[in-house]
Amino acid sequence: MQQLVCVDDYEKLAVKTLPPIAKDYYQSGAGDQNTLKWNREAFARYRIRPRVLRNVSMRDITTKVLGHQVSMPLGISPTAMQRMAHPDGECASARAAEEIGTIFILSTISTSSIEEIAQAAPKAIKWFQLYIYCDRDITLNLIKRAEKAGFSAIVLTVDTPYFGIRRADVRNKFVLPEHLKLANFQGFLSDKINRTNEGSGLNEYVKELFDDTITWDDVKWLKGVTQLPIILKGILTVEDAKLAVDNGIKAIIVSNHGARQIDGTPATIEVLPEIVNAVGDQIEIYLDGGVRQGTDVLKALALGAKMVFFGRPVLWGLANGGFEGVKSVLNLMKSDISAVLGLAGCRSVAEITRDMVIHESYYSRL
Repeated sequence: MQQLVCVDDYEKLAVKTLPPIAKDYYQSGAGDQNTLKWNREAFARYRIRPRVLRNVSMRDITTKVLGHQVSMPLGISPTAMQRMAHPDGECASARAAEEIGTIFILSTISTSSIEEIAQAAPKAIKWFQLYIYCDRDITLNLIKRAEKAGFSAIVLTVDTPYFGIRRADVRNKFVLPEHLKLANFQGFLSDKINRTNEGSGLNEYVKELFDDTITWDDVKWLKGVTQLPIILKGILTVEDAKLAVDNGIKAIIVSNHGARQIDGTPATIEVLPEIVNAVGDQIEIYLDGGVRQGTDVLKALALGAKMVFFGRPVLWGLANGGFEGVKSVLNLMKSDISAVLGLAGCRSVAEITRDMVIHESYYSRL
């Protein structure tokens, strides 16, 4: 069997085995997929400035996020419909996160229910990613179920009044395979995604059920119906980051939805520094998008992120062995992060400083 030594190895193997409709759904971005490419490439434009002779024989990569101690500054982003990759789906990913000791975020449109996740990984740090539906009772029901099941935060996705145009899904006339369902819903809400009149069944589902009128008033409404901390996912500008602070939000995830919403937005690592400079002392800031190796995590932390998340690599692990595959990807990243920190001269996450990373443009000016 091929030795898998990096995330890209897992991806190459996964795309050979996944059904085309699942592969394209997981891999693709919006439009011409420029932002999808930039999410990866932008990390390479930041240079690491390692310190030496620092005695890095003992390293501790644990960190604290919203009061939770985690084993490493990398967690699992919400990714939808994971049972397309493996029969155990989100349950396997949550169990892997539990065993490794990091955060698992469950998607609203998952193929394993809130309650199944709670049963599969009762001790995991679980956050629930939320979309706001036109029917607020549906939304409220999801929140109350997440609270009851032991989820410790609500991650409100704010960049999705409706889904972006993902051409691969349109070409494939994407529908959820008939043996699967959106496990957090019943009847029409679950079954609609298994059929389509034209184009992507997922886009039809979202267009009909997601509320595209949501504003900051709905964030205030959400705060009024739950005691759980609220995290806003999909912040890309200083202006919106400041509004999050003004609205009493506990944390934000700098994210462009895996480049799946609007093509042409900047890579998340590019906008992170200005957002950190503006509100980094007032709110916890996390990042996802394009993260594939320990150097990516180091760069994000040096630029001010408190925590980093990734989604697609978990799917590649899931497709290569379910729980064991996800655990292998997480362990690979954990080892990589530890090694990179030591080589950069850091014994802990706290020793990563802003001056350890600099944009390539600095050297072109010398």
